This record gives sequence, structure tokens and C-alpha cells, in this order.
Amino acid sequence: MTYTTVIFDMDGTLLNTLEDLKDSLNFALNQMGFPPRTIDEVRQFVGNGARRLIERAVPAGTAKEDGDRCLDIYGKHYATNMQNKTRPYEGIIDMLKELKDRKYRLAIVSNKFDASVKALCKEHYNDYIKVAIGESRHVARKPAPDSVFTAINELGSKAEETIYVGDSDVDVHTAHNAGLKCVGVTWGFRSREVLLNAGADYIIDKPMELINILVNA
Repeated sequence: MTYTTVIFDMDGTLLNTLEDLKDSLNFALNQMGFPPRTIDEVRQFVGNGARRLIERAVPAGTAKEDGDRCLDIYGKHYATNMQNKTRPYEGIIDMLKELKDRKYRLAIVSNKFDASVKALCKEHYNDYIKVAIGESRHVARKPAPDSVFTAINELGSKAEETIYVGDSDVDVHTAHNAGLKCVGVTWGFRSREVLLNAGADYIIDKPMELINILVNA
């Protein structure tokens, strides 16, 4: 198999966003009079989009309208605070430079708000990644494969030449739902065990290990 295209998850894969996610979540919870969540709790809550994050974080039995208000507060706060502490993981820039030099087509597919995905991609990876797709009303969120197919189409690529890279079981299921192989990364929000149990085709511990998978496929 010759790969020409790599699609990445964002949070926990390319960017360590956890502190900013926690801060915005706890701001919203505090505004609603709800107790805060720890960094470890937030790590387990993320991965399925902002609404699911809020649903998991608010107290059991919270009324839907209060959950909706909390989501709105969270979204507005995160939009202006998402780059306070967020940084690329070590080795990511070097990996992307290598992929660009080797002429791979690159995209991001994420379950975070589409505007946030595009803003973070532009800030950190504008020299390497031009297609970045997040959650919107127009595309079903992961693990549905729709956003992956949209990215492949925008890149002018083919599914059979594409591989997916992510840090969670959601990413593994997304890749497989799209008919793609999945590379699980261990530096993100989920453990090696979670990735293996989900059926990841490859597991890597450092970003540059992805190059070996691509050239030896």
C-alpha cells in the first residue's frame, strides 16, 4: 500500500489542548453553580464534541436547558481562551515538516467546534495543513466517517491512499468506519490499552515513528 494522504485528529494528537479545555469547562461550570472538574476527569470526558463534554461534566440530573446554557457559556469562553496554554506536542512540527517535504497531503478532522479547529490549525500548522474540519451542523461528528470523506475530497485524494492518526478509541472507530487504517498515538488523552482494545492497526510513541509506517507500508 502506498499512502499519499494523512488525516490527523487534533486534540491529544497534534495539540495538547487539555488545560485550556479544563479552564473553559470549569469557568462554565462555576457560572452555573456546578462543582469543578479535575484535569484527569476532563481527559476522560473529551473526544466526542463539546455537547458530550458538557453532558459528562454537569451533575447527574441536570435539566437540559441548564446543560444548554452551560454549553453556550463554555463555547463563548473557549473561543477567546483556546490558545492560552495549548501547544503542539514535542516532535509534531518536525514530523509535519518531514511529511510536507515528502509531498504528503495533510488534513485535520476533529469533533471540536469547526471555528476552533480552523483557528488552531491556522495558528500552529498553517505552513503544513490547509484542510481542517470540525463539528458543524452540516457534517456528522466522529465516529461517523463523513468528515473524513469530506477531507479526502477536499484534498483531491483517495480513501485507499489515506491513513488516519489519532489518540482515542473514537479515532480508531472513525478510521475503520471510513475503511482506513488507524495509527494510534500514546502521547494523547487515552492509554495504549484503550487504543489496542479499540483495534488500532499501529501504535506509535513518538511522532516521527509515523514516517516509518508510511514509507514501509
